[in-house]
Amino acid sequence: MSKNHDSMPVTLLDQLHTTGAGYDVIRYIGLPDIFGQESPTLLYFMGKNLSRKLDIQTVSDVVYAFDKLGWGQLELVKEKKNELIFQLMADSVVYRLNAPLYTDFRLEAGFLSESIERIKERSCECKEELYEKIHQIEFTVVFTD
Repeated sequence: MSKNHDSMPVTLLDQLHTTGAGYDVIRYIGLPDIFGQESPTLLYFMGKNLSRKLDIQTVSDVVYAFDKLGWGQLELVKEKKNELIFQLMADSVVYRLNAPLYTDFRLEAGFLSESIERIKERSCECKEELYEKIHQIEFTVVFTD
């Protein structure tokens, strides 16, 4: 938890750096061992909470955060009246999909959901779809209001 409850600038992420392996072990082995079937739900809400801690004001801030967090290159590919569609691609996505572990993208989906909710000022949820053959994740943010 941060030292205070105020939001932090998204540029704070420039000051953090890891290779990601330890993070992935905690995420894909440690959390499921502790939380079992609830792990994906908890990751989703952890992502939403993380978004609240950062001063996310634009879609560009979200793209920047995804890159700095090591989640990959996020791109808004389609904007409709009641949904936004994003694609995520990166070497890190390829490595995660090829790992001998069950991987998911619930943390990223929660982060994206909360970020878009704050930017657009509309209630929303996010689901992800994996396209393993092309090593791409598609996130659909659906407005629920």
